Amino acid sequence: MNELLLRSLTPSVLGILVRRGADFAAAEDAVQDALVEAVRVWPADPPRDPKGWLVTVAWRRFLDATRADAARRRREDRVDEEPPPGPSPAADDTLQLYFLCAHPSLTPSSAVALTLRAVGGLTTRQIAQAYLVPEATMAQRISRAKRTVSGVRFDQPGDVATVLRVLYLVFNEGYSGDVDLAAEAIRLTRQLAAAIDHPEVAGLLALMLLHHARRAARTAPDGSLVPLAEQDRGRWDTESIAEGVEILQAALARDRLGEFQAQAAIAALHADAPTAEETDWVQIAEWYDELARLTDSPVVRLNRAVAVGEADGPRAGLAALAALEDSLPRHAAVAAYLHERDGDLATAARLYAEAAQKAPNLAERDHLTRQAARLNARRCH
Repeated sequence: MNELLLRSLTPSVLGILVRRGADFAAAEDAVQDALVEAVRVWPADPPRDPKGWLVTVAWRRFLDATRADAARRRREDRVDEEPPPGPSPAADDTLQLYFLCAHPSLTPSSAVALTLRAVGGLTTRQIAQAYLVPEATMAQRISRAKRTVSGVRFDQPGDVATVLRVLYLVFNEGYSGDVDLAAEAIRLTRQLAAAIDHPEVAGLLALMLLHHARRAARTAPDGSLVPLAEQDRGRWDTESIAEGVEILQAALARDRLGEFQAQAAIAALHADAPTAEETDWVQIAEWYDELARLTDSPVVRLNRAVAVGEADGPRAGLAALAALEDSLPRHAAVAAYLHERDGDLATAARLYAEAAQKAPNLAERDHLTRQAARLNARRCH
């Protein structure tokens, strides 16, 4: 069973059902049912037209659910509109669906969560981790969003800012390596940049390109994480870096700074440094100041503490870190790094071990565990 094929077909099938008159929540449920049926049937009897098969099965499931609901009996006459077997249109509806999910009846956070679940293909757990909330809380948020848009006609697409937030989170999940969605997020952001003259769209595209340029160097052959300072910069994609910097410079020249442009500027400074030791941490810390002003995000302030620690010394970084809640994800990892820089190996080793227990994925947990073991070994000698 080709999971990536199913994931790639989902947005288009969902778009076809919505255009045929299905409300989004019911269409999303029907498509999920069709995917489950595909997992069961395809290994033994693969269809010649996977997309057409999914459309037909999903539409039938939608009609079955409609008949079962007395309040929606008026939709039963659509049974004659069932799409015939055979090839389906090749139009790419994904970006349109991103805008439709950003519906004005939803709050931005609910719209993002719904889109990530229904169109982006992320699990509820992955979305919860991106939002820094418990999985149960995110499940309730997504359920409320589905109820809100149930029966709503999607003729009022949402705003660009919400769509950018979704694309950013999809890219981040893909970039982590858990789900390979990074290239798809870049493709959709390119489409959006070609359609809309907006500096933050350009900023997001530049940010994605600059981060994606480092992807090959982020992991060792055994799958373990390689920190930025230890990466082989010869493996970075210089063409993507050059394109990202060019796009960013054009966006910044318009003097309409936004958070994605500021993040891209930080990524560009890392990409511009020939070695880790030559990184311009002073400028990076200044850009984090701008980013904190734009977002007031605790995650931004956590990253800023690292930059301050590099620019002004580890004790300055620890002072910046002291202003943040220690319950913040990756707080212990940052504290461990700064304490190690300050020479307090015992505290650093303890904090690395603590951070490993809270790590959101196996690769990060293993990396932090190795850091703790490395420092404990140094202390023993």
